[in-house]
Amino acid sequence: MSEPTIAEACNHIEQLLSVLDNAYWEASAISHKDVIYSIIALLHDELAELAKLSVQDHGMPYEPVNAEFSEIKTKLSNLRKVMDDIVLRVPTSIQLDRLITQVTALLN
Repeated sequence: MSEPTIAEACNHIEQLLSVLDNAYWEASAISHKDVIYSIIALLHDELAELAKLSVQDHGMPYEPVNAEFSEIKTKLSNLRKVMDDIVLRVPTSIQLDRLITQVTALLN
């Protein structure tokens, strides 16, 4: 399998942000919103750093550029473990599970 490009990474992160935004508004408990928001913040920071790269760089292999982004794998793994309690809508849960897999694969 080939390494994901920066453009692919941006696409996966943007999709995950969109679904996490839905999950945030669907969450009923503040503690659940906090879990989701912490992930959203890390993803936004990484995407902001990637946006600073030139368009010509988007074909290069992806590597995390934000130092704190290394925490995202653990946070996504923890979210996946409690997803049934936090994400109550089935479509959001299905999308989130798929996108967590894609974003986690970027870090392997």
